[in-house]
Amino acid sequence: MRAALLPERAVLRITGEDATHFLQGLVTSDVETLKAGDARFAALLTPQGKILFDFFVITVAEDEGGGFVLDAPRALEGDLAQRLGFYKLRAKVEIARRPDLAVVAILEGTPPTDLGLAYPDPRHAGLGTRLVFPAEGAAAALRDAGFALGEPEEWQKKRIGLGVPEGGQDFTYGDTFPHEADMDQLGGVDFHKGCFIGQEVVSRMEHRGSARTRVVPIAYEHAAPLGGVEVKIGERAAGFLGSTANGRGLAKIRLDRVEEGLALNEKLSAGNVPITLVKPDWAKFPFPGERAKS
Repeated sequence: MRAALLPERAVLRITGEDATHFLQGLVTSDVETLKAGDARFAALLTPQGKILFDFFVITVAEDEGGGFVLDAPRALEGDLAQRLGFYKLRAKVEIARRPDLAVVAILEGTPPTDLGLAYPDPRHAGLGTRLVFPAEGAAAALRDAGFALGEPEEWQKKRIGLGVPEGGQDFTYGDTFPHEADMDQLGGVDFHKGCFIGQEVVSRMEHRGSARTRVVPIAYEHAAPLGGVEVKIGERAAGFLGSTANGRGLAKIRLDRVEEGLALNEKLSAGNVPITLVKPDWAKFPFPGERAKS
């Protein structure tokens, strides 16, 4: 069994009798239907429908304090807590940052039920299980439970190999719609739950099928192109490259522009390195090049 501590993740705790109603009206996923120990992928958007924060929402059993745990990017932890506090108003809700808790990715194996709050990554079954438990002595506790410690890079390689985007690497917070970050494909948006911040814009994109830009997996040979370099189709700009590992990567591209270029037999490149698109198993949108192949 193998596990990796994820120092880039932080934990927030949401408690109080209004916690469910509070989150339900803010985030993109349905938290009212979650059962204890269940997790949902969700985001808090701007009123214009762009992603400010993305995170996992995990329900805590009543006999363990109730409410929710948020597994969120550490770099955004303070801003997220502040923004949630801004929306609190008179709601009976407590929002607490929890530096005493750590997030772990289980790379291989199954954690014991008493080790901490375990939950399957809700984006893709291949991403396995995550765990929240005390940060103090975390490495020793994992070893005592029979886990060999891996590196966070191992987790990133798994994520990249499955084509799952990550904010800050593959898309920019504050400037990306959920569809562009594939949240609609990865269980991060519930289109039937009712209102949430930015819901009108996101619903309009869904019904019109108007997401011209998306983060998609790519493949390359030999040396990896640098993250952040421009992606081109022929000589035209088509997007930018995000994270890479082991011959695979993620690029945020204009789907229509790449589709046109591929139909003309133009080649994709990232910083002059040839790349090809790889359709992931979760993608249900028209993928560039499919029409040319058919």
